[in-house]
Amino acid sequence: MTETQQLNDEKYMRRALELAAQGEQLGEVPVGAVIVCDDEIIGEGFNQPITSRDPTAHAEIVALRMAAERVKNYRVIDSTLYVTLEPCTMCVGALIHSRIARLVFGTTEPKAGAVVSQSTLLDADYFNHRIISEGGVLAEQCQHQLSDFFRRRREELKQQKIALSSEDVIANEVDKKNDR
Repeated sequence: MTETQQLNDEKYMRRALELAAQGEQLGEVPVGAVIVCDDEIIGEGFNQPITSRDPTAHAEIVALRMAAERVKNYRVIDSTLYVTLEPCTMCVGALIHSRIARLVFGTTEPKAGAVVSQSTLLDADYFNHRIISEGGVLAEQCQHQLSDFFRRRREELKQQKIALSSEDVIANEVDKKNDR
């Protein structure tokens, strides 16, 4: 890989991280995606299945829809997709059908990653399209964004449980006084 390619990869991954942060502000798992063709962003998105009530609204799918609209074709050939998290099975399938040329992801997804973690779908010989893939671009930043989100979410849930327990104690005390 050339130094220019590495700098471009990092530049577009930074944009994907910014998009992931937008999704996080809405309460979504922070994953962002950017599609680039001829050094121009043609599609971008962040996870939004909760806010859009659409289970397919992963960052990659949102970016693919925008890119397809922009090029006026469901195939977005000669393009690179940058995404902060290794794609799942659904997203890998969409990338293959859209004819993305290259996939660059930040961090791996140990539970559901379909590129290198749980399966290696891009290596399957039964697909009629090949995608070049590379992982680990700004991996540390991508991983921290996700782990910080889930750490905060666990803490919020813990605080909610504590608050609910306190309300139960107060309600029980009120009931006892009313029974007297």
